[in-house]
Amino acid sequence: MLNLLGDFIGELRSAGIPVSMSEHVDSAKAMEVIDLSDRALVRNALAATLVKDGDHLAVFNTAFEVFFSTRSWESAAEFMDDLDTSELDRDGAAGASGPGQSRGEGGGASSSLSAQELAELLFRALRDSDLDALRQAARESVTRYAGMEPGRPVGGTYYLYRTLRNLDLENLERRLTGGTIDDDGLSQRLAREEAASRIAQLKEEIERVIRERLVEDRGSQALAKSVRKPLPEDLDVMHANREEMAQLERALRPLSRKLAVRLARRRKRRRRGPVDLRHTVRRSLSTGGVPIDLRFKPPHPAKPEIFVIADISGSVASFARFTLHLVHAISSQFSKVRSFVFVDGLDEVTSLFDGVDDPAEAVARINAEADVIAFDGHSDYGRALLTFHERFAKDVTRRSTILILGDARNNYHQAHAEIVADLKYRAKAVYWLNPEPTAYWNSGDSIVSQYAPYCERVIECRTLRQLEAFVGELA
Repeated sequence: MLNLLGDFIGELRSAGIPVSMSEHVDSAKAMEVIDLSDRALVRNALAATLVKDGDHLAVFNTAFEVFFSTRSWESAAEFMDDLDTSELDRDGAAGASGPGQSRGEGGGASSSLSAQELAELLFRALRDSDLDALRQAARESVTRYAGMEPGRPVGGTYYLYRTLRNLDLENLERRLTGGTIDDDGLSQRLAREEAASRIAQLKEEIERVIRERLVEDRGSQALAKSVRKPLPEDLDVMHANREEMAQLERALRPLSRKLAVRLARRRKRRRRGPVDLRHTVRRSLSTGGVPIDLRFKPPHPAKPEIFVIADISGSVASFARFTLHLVHAISSQFSKVRSFVFVDGLDEVTSLFDGVDDPAEAVARINAEADVIAFDGHSDYGRALLTFHERFAKDVTRRSTILILGDARNNYHQAHAEIVADLKYRAKAVYWLNPEPTAYWNSGDSIVSQYAPYCERVIECRTLRQLEAFVGELA
């Protein structure tokens, strides 16, 4: 059990969930005082001791289902001293002798039921909410329709699709509702919702069976790596779907609070200030005027000014939105934050953040109110930088840090890299945050290499974790 727990925690760490050594010890101690035959209780105990962020639960659950699948659970149970091993052996043998349970069965295995008998078994199991019959039907369905082949490097989603495609779930749902699924009556709507819930349960059982057989074929660690889900902070902002964008939105607010506290603490702990001559001389009177004990003035670290220049065209807009949100959410750690957005025209949007408690509201207004289209509406970094230089370069000082956000895809317009060179001369530093993978830089119309010599750093910044790491260096 301890080895299984260690492998499971290793997978959580590989997925990005922070698990300390003390939390590892806490989870092991929890296993000593709970009923290990209760799989749901084990899941809850491990979640309580290992997971600190609710957004990490989906990744935890996926890993748990792989490492503590029913079969691997029964195999590991023989090592659990405080369980009745003989009973577990009988259960495991019964499970192995059931329909479709023989080890190594794949595409060549045949179901013990005909297609009509299987369809009827599924209907009765769902109608009567018979969990045992449902699990038997799920095993039979996978055996008959999934076509699983040992050693074949195919994900579980493929086998799930093949199985569900042959089950005629629409007709099954129609039978469960007792009529047409198009009727809008209240009773029929309730029946449809109940039928949909039971169909979803069937899908979960089929997915569980497929996962267990893949674990048998490939092993827990190999399968966990192939089905691993990224944490919200590791999602690619530019390619996130609607559900993932919602996860990113939820993760951004606690991230900004944590980052602001960290920056404030770091500023307080910075090195001491210059020597305080007056207090040093007074202190030296006890040593005959020899300044053995130097006294220092308290540090007064200057807060940097931040200029954010963001491309909000196309898919880059989501990255710019999250960056603007984060920077303004921790604006108390900077003496001044000014924001500019552009496509082929440039507009300052700092005023949209004034007096707004939630920066997300201001960010949402940018698309509707910002004047960023000057000509054809295609990204023109050269023109935008030229406009910024003409209107705002006089405000840039040696305390200013300039952040340029975008993929540097200039649609073959003129680059005007000399503008970035002048901004570097005027400012403390110029950073370029690029949401594209490094391998894509300088391909097609990307002109990163023309701007890079005049930037302190050009940084690949595609996830909230990368964004957090960079912003944490600024203050």
